[in-house]
Amino acid sequence: MDRAQKEKLVDELGQIFESSGVVVVAHYAGLTVADMQDLRARARDAGGAVRVAKNRLAKIALDGKPCESIGGLLSGMTVLTYSEDPVAAAKVAEDFAKDHKQFEILGGAMGENALDRAGVTAVSKMPSRDELIAQIASMLGAPASNIAGAIGAPASNIASILSTIEEKAEAA
Repeated sequence: MDRAQKEKLVDELGQIFESSGVVVVAHYAGLTVADMQDLRARARDAGGAVRVAKNRLAKIALDGKPCESIGGLLSGMTVLTYSEDPVAAAKVAEDFAKDHKQFEILGGAMGENALDRAGVTAVSKMPSRDELIAQIASMLGAPASNIAGAIGAPASNIASILSTIEEKAEAA
């Protein structure tokens, strides 16, 4: 890899570290090519991505970035799982680690906050952005349906009262 390629890679990694909602660092020694393809597919389906990069170049890319604190995790055969959604990459990494014992999550970063192994687990249990949007939409829709029911209730009550009065008048 020549100097221009290394500079390009450092720039790409820098963009990843700046724009990602969460970055998870893990060791992947012992995984097969098929396992790594599976990890990449899972990450892609969740809106994230996976990147294997030289630790030295990744540390250079981390310099001055909000998640600079994860530099200590970059040793050995490391892989980065990242996503804009602050939860997606952590969920993918946790699910993949359950199925593949060779995939060892070391920690990560969520913005400026460094995460240890337990922190990544905690983040993975949070609802994703899409789940939160769905919950908020249902909460916003509930009052509207209650208002519609309340507005319609007096009209239906008046109609039932009138029909009762009419029935009594016909009976008399």
